[in-house]
Amino acid sequence: MPRADPRPASPTIFDVARLAGVSHQTVSRVINNHSSVRESTRERVRQAVEQLRYRPNAAARAMVGARSRSIGLITTGSSDYGPSSTVLGLLSAARAADYSVSLATAVDTEPASVQAAVDLVLGQHVEALVVVASRTRIMEAVAGLNLRIPVVLIESSGRTSRPSLSIDQYAGSRLATEHLLGLGHRRIVHVAGPQDSMDAIERLRGWRDTMAEHGLVARPPLEGDWTPGSGYRIGAALVRDGLDLTALVVANDQMSLGCVHALAEEGIRVPDDVSVVGFDDIPEAEHFAPPLTTLRQDFRRLGNDILTTVLDVLEGRQVEPLPRPVPTLVVRRSTRALGG
Repeated sequence: MPRADPRPASPTIFDVARLAGVSHQTVSRVINNHSSVRESTRERVRQAVEQLRYRPNAAARAMVGARSRSIGLITTGSSDYGPSSTVLGLLSAARAADYSVSLATAVDTEPASVQAAVDLVLGQHVEALVVVASRTRIMEAVAGLNLRIPVVLIESSGRTSRPSLSIDQYAGSRLATEHLLGLGHRRIVHVAGPQDSMDAIERLRGWRDTMAEHGLVARPPLEGDWTPGSGYRIGAALVRDGLDLTALVVANDQMSLGCVHALAEEGIRVPDDVSVVGFDDIPEAEHFAPPLTTLRQDFRRLGNDILTTVLDVLEGRQVEPLPRPVPTLVVRRSTRALGG
């Protein structure tokens, strides 16, 4: 004769319903924060949940409430700091709200790859789809998708009919350029990211517009690929060409590291001879030699904003465009006033 399992059975949603004197559908609505439940009923359910120490799981919620509490997330698998930090910000916000995230990676930016990634997460019965559209081709591929669930984009331009969010890359680049102008620099060169990167396009535009507003000629930018190696090659090329500049606005911190390395090898001192501003404030930035002046981005706030927008769409609320957070200028020792 089999022995009885001595462990007590975990309470179910039906146990909570009996103790609270309501239906299990009402318990589900309270768990999912539905607005149609009276506050007195909501409080009884909360007390029953606490008394029984009931912990709902995603499968039960999907069965009872017809909600999976799961969000699909499409990325390109990039290890670049901005996109990867955005993903971490959303995962943190979703976990705090008791949502799960089904992640899929598009192996490249071709429409077929994006569609394959979308099909993969749709198989997980997600309620909404978030796409990290860090490249222009991703934007184009998403525009061609015909989906029956809401889609929210993480992209820098704001030029899309779908709900979209990002940190204000344009404003951040303007801050970097204005910082150098305020220090007396006028010959400011931009080291840009890849031309198909949404963030790189906005950072380039911010530098160029700020230079024009001050009546300064913006020399052709130099394009890297976000890596320290590309920054190093650009720094070496600038020295070979005579280094006709006093400051660099570099589109990310990794390329800044490469530029500073190349300049140092040629005896060019930062900031004595050339001031350098990066972008992102990666954890290593304050330990560069010299510590890097850069733009810090609030990815935790972005993650919360993404989730807020997704939930607004799912609940049928009017989706108001949220203000794009502006990066914070972090001044360290890689910039100095001319003559100072």
